[in-house]
Amino acid sequence: MERKLCMLRILSGFGLITGATYPLRAIALLFKRPGLWKYLIIPILVNLLLGGLLYGGFLYWGWQGVEILTRELSQNLDRLIADLPQWLSFLEYIILFVSWLLRAILTIILFVIIGFVLLQFGSIIGSPWYGQLSEQVEKVRLGSVTIIDVGIFKDIARALLFEVKKLLLALGVGLILFLIGLIPAVGGIVTTVGSITLTATLVGLDFFDSPLERRRLSFRGKLKTIYRNLPASGSFSLLCLVLISVPLLNLITIPLCVMSGTLFLCDRVFSN
Repeated sequence: MERKLCMLRILSGFGLITGATYPLRAIALLFKRPGLWKYLIIPILVNLLLGGLLYGGFLYWGWQGVEILTRELSQNLDRLIADLPQWLSFLEYIILFVSWLLRAILTIILFVIIGFVLLQFGSIIGSPWYGQLSEQVEKVRLGSVTIIDVGIFKDIARALLFEVKKLLLALGVGLILFLIGLIPAVGGIVTTVGSITLTATLVGLDFFDSPLERRRLSFRGKLKTIYRNLPASGSFSLLCLVLISVPLLNLITIPLCVMSGTLFLCDRVFSN
């Protein structure tokens, strides 16, 4: 039996693959327990309203900014090429490709930012319904729900403090990554990888928060839960980051990821 379990761990990449399967497991649970759908309806309606406002505003101004940046880059490069010999005219095609690539990258970044903002505001506005959804999933998986009651005022204070600490984490690590990015050659690579890791960690904190908060873990305790369950928690958080970044689809995938996070903790943390 131990040899079989060890082989399964190796085949799953020590949890790397398993962690990314939890959104699919959440969908499977919805079909097995149709009663859970009623806990998804209000969060989805909240996301539809909030998403309409965010996409309506952010996309217009965001695309305007992308167009301005790419246009300025193209104009600067065109002036540079004009001073080059005729035999280097092929560089014009490279410029067109770079301009297209930059526009694509900036658009992806824009969608990630909108998805992240939607997650933050949607989680705050829809927290009562997300909490109920998470409780029902935990009850289905473990047979009971663990809740440490601290009173409504302390509960609100903890929720606000959680958001403040996430912001401080983002600003602190973001500043360090910015400074590293100034280092020639390797700085850009380290900053890119670090930024993705930071964003995925914040996303993981959001989707693991409901069951962890019911147990009143500290902010540091919640972070430790994520890092103790690597690489499974990492692949889960990265996949959730992708899911919340897909326009319109994220209106549905955010509550699905709340379910997935609860399932993950029930299977890999609370049942041990």
